[in-house]
Amino acid sequence: MNPNPEVDLYLEQGCMRCRFGGTPDCKVHRWEDTLKALRAILLSSGLTEEVKWRQPCYTYQGRNVVIMSAFKEYCALNFLKGGMMEDRHGFLEKPGEHTQVGRQMRFRSADEVKAREAAIRDYIQQAVEIERVGKAAPPREAPELPMPDELLRKFDEMPELRRAFESLTPGRRRAYLLHFSAPKQSKTRAARVEKCIPMILEGKGLYDR
Repeated sequence: MNPNPEVDLYLEQGCMRCRFGGTPDCKVHRWEDTLKALRAILLSSGLTEEVKWRQPCYTYQGRNVVIMSAFKEYCALNFLKGGMMEDRHGFLEKPGEHTQVGRQMRFRSADEVKAREAAIRDYIQQAVEIERVGKAAPPREAPELPMPDELLRKFDEMPELRRAFESLTPGRRRAYLLHFSAPKQSKTRAARVEKCIPMILEGKGLYDR
């Protein structure tokens, strides 16, 4: 695969995503040798080299597969669907606590890249296969919403209401919780709960007719 001149510029100037871009203090320069070693492997992988979000991004038939990034403490390969891959080498990490599908493989030297080359190529091959077969990432889970006190008090009075509410689909429960929690005043929240009790007992959602 031919190198992309935009990535050459990235390695020369930095990612330009903060005030240190274009200066010797840019994080890209801290890991330049390591990034170049990673790039050499990526260029030989058959992926297309692009720049997206001011970072080198490697794609398969137009679909994003892996992004190369520089951070303060390390540089990394970010596999966009890494959570769907088999981590048989034990190098994949979650970038953040709430990350669902993306995974990082982190590096701190070009020697480390060389030592892990077989694992890198295996991960790339897995990531490409996921895109080749069109495997979609699982839908993002919506965070659980807290139950308002007015609803919890009604549950204590009516255990059958709790059972009916817990039997609803997640989407219907979420719609009710958003509806109940919206008013600022407790009496308004309580009135909303009271009004919806018959629908909940019938197994209906807020917007069912």
